[in-house]
Amino acid sequence: MKQRTIGTRTVSAIGLGGMPMSIEGRPDEEQSIRTIHAALDSGVTFFDTADAYHLHADDVGHNEELFAKGIATWSGDTSDVLVATKGGHLRPGDGSWTLNGRPDYIKGAAKASIKRLGVERIGLYQFHRPDPETPYADSVGAVRDLLDEGLIEMAGISNANPEQIRLAQEILGGRLVSVQNQFSPAFRSSEPELELCAELGIAFLPWSPLGGIGRASQLGSKYEVIQQIADAHGVSPQQVTLAWELALAPIVIPIPGASKPTSVEDSAKAADLELTADEVAAISA
Repeated sequence: MKQRTIGTRTVSAIGLGGMPMSIEGRPDEEQSIRTIHAALDSGVTFFDTADAYHLHADDVGHNEELFAKGIATWSGDTSDVLVATKGGHLRPGDGSWTLNGRPDYIKGAAKASIKRLGVERIGLYQFHRPDPETPYADSVGAVRDLLDEGLIEMAGISNANPEQIRLAQEILGGRLVSVQNQFSPAFRSSEPELELCAELGIAFLPWSPLGGIGRASQLGSKYEVIQQIADAHGVSPQQVTLAWELALAPIVIPIPGASKPTSVEDSAKAADLELTADEVAAISA
């Protein structure tokens, strides 16, 4: 599988987002572990999770623990695997989402994630979402402190606008390595952030790159051009969509979610799908 770079680490050009394995409609643990193993078998070395990827109030960090178990029980070499997690977004257990960007909370959440992941330090830690009740500089400052203390290897942010990206880069002393924003054919409003990341040499990690849970299967029927290109290459519309995103800039690393081995196996093939310039332009248009 083709590779790309996040900070000092080389990872697969397609990652795996773990949310579908841990929220509403999640599969049993055995299927999730098989899905993680299928990703590793396919050459995926970048995994994205968060402490908020869980269902009930008493299973915070469910997805982090799944990834830890899945990676630990795989038979191959996992020394090049990078696991990214996030803090600052919470699920009380009633299906809602809340925010907490206070520095003390961010630092405590990161330490709890370290324990769940079973590591000495987190490979990539990302501030999950801006909290209107806490100055953004204070939240990112907590991530900087974690970086300085050696509790995390690299720092990123999620759901950020261009102003916040530049501020985070300043606060982190030029050590911001990634921005994770929603981006897909149906959600193009993060194009300014993608372009800024390309300018700054920061990895851009599209979440819900296929449109989100329940929408990925509709790509071919919703976008005729994607289906036509998929037919021409003899591949799925999902592969075409991910390959299009990869073609937009060398800093893009899509992280499609999956809860079945077949889904992640199909997505992984997009890393080696070459679209023509005309095909990329047709989708972009």
